Amino acid sequence: MARNPVLVLLFSGKRKSGKDYITDHLQERLDESKSKIIRLSGPIKQQFAEDNGLDYSQLLTASDYKEKYRSEMITWSEAKRAQDRGYFIREAIKMFEGSKYPIWIVSDMRRRSDLAWFREHHSCAIYSVRIVATEEARRKRGWVFTPGVDDAESECDLDTVTSWDMEVDNSQEESEGHMLSVLDSLLTLCSERLAAAAAAAARSDVVSNTTG
Repeated sequence: MARNPVLVLLFSGKRKSGKDYITDHLQERLDESKSKIIRLSGPIKQQFAEDNGLDYSQLLTASDYKEKYRSEMITWSEAKRAQDRGYFIREAIKMFEGSKYPIWIVSDMRRRSDLAWFREHHSCAIYSVRIVATEEARRKRGWVFTPGVDDAESECDLDTVTSWDMEVDNSQEESEGHMLSVLDSLLTLCSERLAAAAAAAARSDVVSNTTG
């Protein structure tokens, strides 16, 4: 049996660029037994909610409730991350039971340290996707520039990275055909990786049976 994960899709992008929209639609089209959305912010929000008596479920939504506490949560999480850059990544993988799934959809990669961690631990499996959108498009979706948030490391640290495996312009609301094409490309990649992993596992079984 192939060791999970066989594919780690790393999605990144600015607030209101449409990361969740794309990753949610991708997950809907995949076999739920084969893939899982892993939100790196999950354990951050859970622990922050517990420490401050907040509603964890509301922090998971694209709501005003989350935006109200975003700046404070960023400051708190940066202090934790300074002690151990991989802490929240490992906790997110545990929280979403990543070891059970061959495909991980990481929906909210925000830092070069996140990218470095995945390159170090899952270099052969990662495929990075950068979602971009104009400020005008983001404003139409409710984005308002917030000092301490939109100019913080959590929003800007990946701005200088150019080595993405795929870059998707999600500025146009009516570009459904373009989004379907992007999803089809990602679904094909998922199918190819699963097939390759299955073939490798089958060859391994043949060798084991021959030498056993």
